[in-house]
Amino acid sequence: MKNELLSIGEMAKINNISVSTLRLYDEIGLIKPCYTDKESRYRYYNIRQNARLDMIQYMKALGMELKEIKEILESGDTKLIESILIHRKKQVKEQMANLNLQLAAISRTIESLERYRKSPSIGTITIEYIPHRKIYSMPTSINFYDYGIEVYENELKELKNSLIKHNLPQIYYCNAGTTMKKESFLEGKLESDEIFVLVDDNFPQSDSVKRIESGMYVCIYLDSFDDEKEYAKRLLEYCRENNYKVAGDYICEVLTEFSVFDDEKRGMFLRLQVPVAFR
Repeated sequence: MKNELLSIGEMAKINNISVSTLRLYDEIGLIKPCYTDKESRYRYYNIRQNARLDMIQYMKALGMELKEIKEILESGDTKLIESILIHRKKQVKEQMANLNLQLAAISRTIESLERYRKSPSIGTITIEYIPHRKIYSMPTSINFYDYGIEVYENELKELKNSLIKHNLPQIYYCNAGTTMKKESFLEGKLESDEIFVLVDDNFPQSDSVKRIESGMYVCIYLDSFDDEKEYAKRLLEYCRENNYKVAGDYICEVLTEFSVFDDEKRGMFLRLQVPVAFR
């Protein structure tokens, strides 16, 4: 009889699986050998059992768990198969959406690092065209410019909690920015207005998502939160000296937090910016 059967090693080889996998399938009752030698305890399979093994492998490829496969094969119920696959389809779609978000986040991070490497030196003032951007924002509860980095950190946590509360993707919680009303900027008074993170078209629609229009911006670069007041003042003076009309709100954008690795404070490379019109 054994001459007509396949050893466990032969069965594993022709099906491109391991012997240990076949042993596991035997233990959980998914597919049992048709003959086991009483003395040697060697397992033997019939070639016709390949059909069941093929079905097991196919169901695994569909993402089913072994317990689900066993339940299906034991029930012989096609409605159960359909129900499990509908559920699995939903899971796969959610996984694909999450992977797309992760891929987009990786691309944004690579771009920000490249931009950091190629950015002007600290204190450089530039005039740049910046395309339109989308932001997820929330009003600041306190003017952190009157305090320091600790209060700013609390505002960041409020923003993160807002994402969590509204079940929004936390992968966008990176490289936050702040805005200030044009009037406050022109008066030379640093008064925080809102805090935000940049988002893209994959981000869910929300009342807190706003569009920053494209345009020409006067920008200045720095690498310390503590220097923002001084550099914002330089930005305003530059606009006045060159007779540029400030055309919108002031923005402090964190280009990257990979500029330094300091366990005492958040490392930030910043671009302060205001939209301008040329008189």
